[in-house]
Amino acid sequence: MVSARDVPSGKLISALAEQMKSVPSVQMPDWARFVKTGSHAERPPASPDWWFTRAASLLRKVYLHGPVGLSDLERAYGGSKALHYFPKHHRDAGGSSIRLILKQLEQAELVSKTPQGRVLTSKGRATLDKISNGLLLELSKEKKGLERYA
Repeated sequence: MVSARDVPSGKLISALAEQMKSVPSVQMPDWARFVKTGSHAERPPASPDWWFTRAASLLRKVYLHGPVGLSDLERAYGGSKALHYFPKHHRDAGGSSIRLILKQLEQAELVSKTPQGRVLTSKGRATLDKISNGLLLELSKEKKGLERYA
């Protein structure tokens, strides 16, 4: 069985982001075009579809590391910020967009909330495994050595 660990993360996230666009409960709010992703960022994301890419990335991260909490995800999506002439320091990502995406994924029944943190539901796991399997089939056509894994 192919899992999300077996395929390249960039290809998995881009394929999953395309599927997230068709999920009715995952919609980018109006304010998301103007907001930065955290205090470490200088500008809002340049991609107009960054909301769906972040949703796909969050879904993959919950799959790999779940159960995870909001503070774990804020730390993971944060970055470093230069403070004038002082050394750089880590800044957590903004929690509002992460929290709203997680709520949307809960409405889509891909993620569920437990006392330990957010975990993937069976529907979410099946979605990720299905996309991973399709990606591995495509990659096995390009690279003949991967045929035995597909």
